[in-house]
Amino acid sequence: MPSNKNKKDKTSSESIGRLRFPKKEEHEQFGIVTQLMGACQLIVICQDGVERKCRIPGKLRKRVWVRVNDLVIVKVWDFQPSKGDIKWRFFGNQVEWFKRKGMLEGLPV
Repeated sequence: MPSNKNKKDKTSSESIGRLRFPKKEEHEQFGIVTQLMGACQLIVICQDGVERKCRIPGKLRKRVWVRVNDLVIVKVWDFQPSKGDIKWRFFGNQVEWFKRKGMLEGLPV
């Protein structure tokens, strides 16, 4: 039988991998989904305290399933700051990492 000496025992902190952070120069910020409205429309409370109506673009529509209380990255529209697009969705272990690092200030997590 071959030995498994070369395989590392992965824990939840090691399996995080590379995380995507919001790009401030592109008007991106963290947000928490508060309500699903249907037809790929969501209500998201953003890190700056503003509640925005966001949409899931076609690129992510069938690949990413977003639910209430999910942590997402929102790209705020330049021409209408009360709306935005969802750019990324984070999983449970990634959200816990952000909480430990203190990066989710201003969000009801």
